[in-house]
Amino acid sequence: MLEPFAVQSLVTAWEDERDGEAWKSRELILHLLRETPYPFARHQFAPGHITATACVLHPAEPAVLLVHHRRLDRWLLPGGHVEADRDTTIAGSARREAVEETGVLIDSSSAPVLVGLDVHGIPGRKKEPFHLHHDLIFRFRAASSRVEGSDEVRATAWCPVDRFDDYRLPLPIRRAVDRALG
Repeated sequence: MLEPFAVQSLVTAWEDERDGEAWKSRELILHLLRETPYPFARHQFAPGHITATACVLHPAEPAVLLVHHRRLDRWLLPGGHVEADRDTTIAGSARREAVEETGVLIDSSSAPVLVGLDVHGIPGRKKEPFHLHHDLIFRFRAASSRVEGSDEVRATAWCPVDRFDDYRLPLPIRRAVDRALG
Protein backbone atom coordinates (compact mmCIF):
# COMPACT_ATOMS: atom_id res chain seq x y z
CA MET A 1 0.00 0.00 0.00
CA LEU A 2 1.32 3.40 -0.99
CA GLU A 3 2.20 5.62 1.97
CA PRO A 4 1.79 9.41 1.76
CA PHE A 5 4.82 9.87 4.03
CA ALA A 6 7.12 8.11 1.53
CA VAL A 7 5.90 10.40 -1.25
CA GLN A 8 6.23 13.44 1.02
CA SER A 9 9.87 12.52 1.78
CA LEU A 10 10.61 12.13 -1.92
CA VAL A 11 9.06 15.49 -2.82
CA THR A 12 10.69 17.23 0.14
CA ALA A 13 14.08 16.08 -1.17
CA TRP A 14 13.44 17.76 -4.55
CA GLU A 15 16.43 20.02 -5.20
CA ASP A 16 15.93 21.99 -8.42
CA GLU A 17 15.22 25.54 -7.21
CA ARG A 18 16.14 26.94 -10.66
CA ASP A 19 12.79 25.79 -12.05
CA GLY A 20 10.28 28.13 -10.42
CA GLU A 21 7.24 26.31 -11.80
CA ALA A 22 8.41 22.95 -10.46
CA TRP A 23 9.26 24.62 -7.14
CA LYS A 24 5.71 26.01 -6.88
CA SER A 25 4.36 22.58 -7.77
CA ARG A 26 6.55 21.09 -5.03
CA GLU A 27 4.93 23.33 -2.43
CA LEU A 28 1.41 22.54 -3.66
CA ILE A 29 2.12 18.79 -3.62
CA LEU A 30 3.55 18.96 -0.11
CA HIS A 31 0.49 20.91 1.05
CA LEU A 32 -1.82 18.29 -0.48
CA LEU A 33 0.10 15.47 1.20
CA ARG A 34 0.04 17.20 4.61
CA GLU A 35 -3.52 18.49 4.59
CA THR A 36 -5.70 15.89 2.89
CA PRO A 37 -6.54 12.44 4.22
CA TYR A 38 -6.75 10.79 0.78
CA PRO A 39 -4.15 12.40 -1.51
CA PHE A 40 -4.18 9.46 -3.96
CA ALA A 41 -7.99 9.20 -4.30
CA ARG A 42 -8.94 9.97 -7.89
CA HIS A 43 -12.32 11.25 -6.72
CA GLN A 44 -10.82 13.88 -4.43
CA PHE A 45 -11.26 17.00 -6.52
CA ALA A 46 -10.51 19.73 -3.99
CA PRO A 47 -7.61 20.39 -3.98
CA GLY A 48 -7.00 17.50 -6.41
CA HIS A 49 -4.97 14.30 -6.18
CA ILE A 50 -1.52 12.84 -6.78
CA THR A 51 -0.76 11.37 -10.21
CA ALA A 52 2.34 9.66 -11.60
CA THR A 53 4.01 10.06 -14.98
CA ALA A 54 6.80 8.17 -16.75
CA CYS A 55 9.51 9.89 -18.75
CA VAL A 56 10.65 6.80 -20.67
CA LEU A 57 13.91 7.27 -22.56
CA HIS A 58 14.61 5.35 -25.76
CA PRO A 59 17.20 2.58 -25.24
CA ALA A 60 19.61 3.90 -27.89
CA GLU A 61 18.47 7.28 -29.25
CA PRO A 62 17.99 10.70 -27.62
CA ALA A 63 14.19 10.33 -27.66
CA VAL A 64 11.33 10.09 -25.19
CA LEU A 65 8.15 8.01 -25.34
CA LEU A 66 4.94 9.99 -25.87
CA VAL A 67 1.26 9.11 -25.97
CA HIS A 68 -1.50 10.99 -27.71
CA HIS A 69 -3.94 11.35 -24.83
CA ARG A 70 -7.43 10.35 -25.87
CA ARG A 71 -9.39 12.68 -23.57
CA LEU A 72 -7.09 15.72 -23.65
CA ASP A 73 -6.35 15.33 -27.39
CA ARG A 74 -2.66 16.18 -27.10
CA TRP A 75 0.77 14.56 -26.87
CA LEU A 76 2.01 13.91 -23.32
CA LEU A 77 4.19 11.52 -21.37
CA PRO A 78 2.43 8.30 -20.32
CA GLY A 79 0.98 8.40 -16.84
CA GLY A 80 -2.13 8.65 -14.77
CA HIS A 81 -3.86 7.94 -11.53
CA VAL A 82 -2.35 6.14 -8.58
CA GLU A 83 -4.02 2.87 -7.63
CA ALA A 84 -3.28 2.90 -3.91
CA ASP A 85 -4.50 -0.69 -3.47
CA ARG A 86 -2.12 -1.97 -6.21
CA ASP A 87 0.83 0.43 -6.31
CA THR A 88 3.42 0.08 -3.57
CA THR A 89 5.53 3.07 -4.65
CA ILE A 90 4.76 6.24 -6.55
CA ALA A 91 7.47 5.37 -9.11
CA GLY A 92 5.82 1.96 -9.46
CA SER A 93 2.58 3.73 -10.29
CA ALA A 94 4.30 5.70 -13.09
CA ARG A 95 5.88 2.50 -14.41
CA ARG A 96 2.56 0.63 -14.36
CA GLU A 97 0.84 3.45 -16.25
CA ALA A 98 3.56 3.53 -18.93
CA VAL A 99 3.35 -0.24 -19.45
CA GLU A 100 -0.46 -0.23 -19.52
CA GLU A 101 -0.67 2.65 -22.01
CA THR A 102 2.20 1.69 -24.35
CA GLY A 103 3.29 -1.90 -23.71
CA VAL A 104 6.86 -0.60 -23.29
CA LEU A 105 9.38 -2.94 -21.68
CA ILE A 106 11.19 -1.00 -18.94
CA ASP A 107 14.88 -1.74 -18.34
CA SER A 108 14.91 -3.28 -14.85
CA SER A 109 18.58 -2.41 -14.30
CA SER A 110 17.81 1.32 -14.38
CA ALA A 111 16.32 2.72 -11.15
CA PRO A 112 13.55 5.32 -11.51
CA VAL A 113 14.54 8.90 -10.70
CA LEU A 114 12.22 11.82 -9.89
CA VAL A 115 12.81 14.33 -12.71
CA GLY A 116 9.81 16.62 -12.48
CA LEU A 117 6.93 17.98 -10.46
CA ASP A 118 3.93 19.57 -12.14
CA VAL A 119 0.56 20.66 -10.79
CA HIS A 120 -1.82 21.28 -13.67
CA GLY A 121 -5.55 21.63 -14.30
CA ILE A 122 -7.76 18.93 -15.78
CA PRO A 123 -10.97 20.03 -17.50
CA GLY A 124 -14.25 18.82 -16.03
CA ARG A 125 -16.42 16.22 -17.73
CA LYS A 126 -19.52 14.22 -16.83
CA LYS A 127 -19.38 13.82 -13.03
CA GLU A 128 -15.83 15.15 -12.66
CA PRO A 129 -15.41 18.86 -11.99
CA PHE A 130 -12.34 20.80 -13.02
CA HIS A 131 -9.55 19.66 -10.69
CA LEU A 132 -5.78 19.57 -10.26
CA HIS A 133 -3.36 16.73 -10.91
CA HIS A 134 -0.37 16.92 -8.59
CA ASP A 135 2.01 15.04 -10.85
CA LEU A 136 5.35 13.39 -10.06
CA ILE A 137 7.42 12.58 -13.16
CA PHE A 138 9.92 9.69 -13.06
CA ARG A 139 12.69 8.77 -15.49
CA PHE A 140 12.85 5.22 -16.81
CA ARG A 141 14.82 3.69 -19.67
CA ALA A 142 13.16 1.35 -22.15
CA ALA A 143 14.73 -2.06 -22.72
CA SER A 144 13.59 -2.02 -26.36
CA SER A 145 12.02 0.43 -28.77
CA ARG A 146 8.96 -1.76 -29.28
CA VAL A 147 5.71 -0.14 -28.11
CA GLU A 148 2.04 -0.61 -28.87
CA GLY A 149 -0.80 1.67 -27.92
CA SER A 150 -3.74 0.65 -25.80
CA ASP A 151 -7.36 1.78 -25.89
CA GLU A 152 -6.37 4.46 -23.35
CA VAL A 153 -4.34 6.39 -25.96
CA ARG A 154 -4.81 7.35 -29.60
CA ALA A 155 -1.17 6.77 -30.56
CA THR A 156 2.36 6.34 -29.25
CA ALA A 157 5.58 7.84 -30.59
CA TRP A 158 9.27 8.08 -29.83
CA CYS A 159 9.87 11.82 -29.94
CA PRO A 160 13.46 12.87 -30.73
CA VAL A 161 14.56 15.65 -28.39
CA ASP A 162 14.96 18.06 -31.30
CA ARG A 163 11.29 17.59 -32.33
CA PHE A 164 9.49 18.73 -29.14
CA ASP A 165 7.90 21.61 -31.04
CA ASP A 166 6.32 19.18 -33.53
CA TYR A 167 4.45 17.57 -30.65
CA ARG A 168 3.71 20.87 -28.84
CA LEU A 169 5.02 19.51 -25.56
CA PRO A 170 4.31 21.65 -22.48
CA LEU A 171 7.25 23.30 -20.74
CA PRO A 172 7.11 21.11 -17.59
CA ILE A 173 7.51 18.00 -19.77
CA ARG A 174 10.42 19.56 -21.69
CA ARG A 175 12.17 20.42 -18.43
CA ALA A 176 11.61 16.93 -17.01
CA VAL A 177 13.04 15.37 -20.17
CA ASP A 178 16.06 17.70 -19.98
CA ARG A 179 16.66 16.57 -16.39
CA ALA A 180 16.17 12.91 -17.39
CA LEU A 181 18.78 13.23 -20.13
CA GLY A 182 21.19 15.30 -18.02
